[in-house]
Amino acid sequence: MAPVATTPNAAASTPQNLAIPLIDFHTLLSTSASAKAETSKAILSAFEEDGFLYLKNLPIAPTTLSKVFSYSKRFFEREQWQKDSLAWTTPSSNRGYVARGREKTSSNLSREEVQKEKSSNPDLKESFEIGREGVEGHPNRWPHIFDLEGAYFSKTMQEFFLECKEMHRLIMSAIAMGMGLDEHYFDEIVSKGDNNLRLLHYPSVKKEVFEKNKGQVRAGAHSDYGSITLLFQDMRGGLQVQTSAGGWLDVTPIEGTVVVNAGDLLSRWTNDLIKSTKHRVVEPPVSEEGVDEYPARYSVVYFCNPDYDTWIEALPGTWENDKYGKKYEGINCGDYLVQRLSVTY
Repeated sequence: MAPVATTPNAAASTPQNLAIPLIDFHTLLSTSASAKAETSKAILSAFEEDGFLYLKNLPIAPTTLSKVFSYSKRFFEREQWQKDSLAWTTPSSNRGYVARGREKTSSNLSREEVQKEKSSNPDLKESFEIGREGVEGHPNRWPHIFDLEGAYFSKTMQEFFLECKEMHRLIMSAIAMGMGLDEHYFDEIVSKGDNNLRLLHYPSVKKEVFEKNKGQVRAGAHSDYGSITLLFQDMRGGLQVQTSAGGWLDVTPIEGTVVVNAGDLLSRWTNDLIKSTKHRVVEPPVSEEGVDEYPARYSVVYFCNPDYDTWIEALPGTWENDKYGKKYEGINCGDYLVQRLSVTY
């Protein structure tokens, strides 16, 4: 994959009929209406074609991202009893520490079938889930109770959460403009920030684990549930996207970028105009000769959602000329997300 692109709609070309565009985020902040319109069309086109894109020139400082990754790594290095005391409890809350083997990401909608997948090919990861602050009955489970490091961790993640929330708003504005809607169409619908910040640690793993079990992955194939997802990844690699032909394509890490993909609710919202594409995390594509262990991988994921009280049904202009009309029944956002989370835990 070629990591260099200089125009808003330039693509990092790839085989198997999939191209992941590399788009300049900075133009969304431009005062030039034509520049914003061009970028908005490029973003919508990427979501319509394959559901994935890279954004560069982000409004989040590299030093902020470095600090977030550093605190994340040190959190996962804590003693297990500390992490377990902050354990994830319910899909409605979706906050806290998720131990290795607790969740199985899957495209299967049957809890029974997902449990079978978990038994045969458990995900090789642990995570820490953070929601918006101030939700009654669902407090975040911060490690500030342990030490000063935990307090700094909590402050850093709260600030980062809000920066990502603003990125979500801007990208949704771009989608609105690309669809011919008012650029502020989604503003009120995403104003609360009912999103999820997930810190992920894929521990180092012996190569033989994958050699002995050909179905083993670090995270199972799945599509995301919400509107869009912001993925900040380290340089280890391993993320793959499913192509329209059914094969798998490496999403090569590009320094200074965020990978953005569309989720199921956005696909439903646009009557499948926008694609929610399956993806997974496998062993890194390249390793040093003679090394028998893959190193740890870290990523930071911000799952963006409409506010939980939003009713999701096909948007104007997405279904009127479709021979099937509205492909999905309307659904409450919060109910849908809880339903999906209930299957994978």
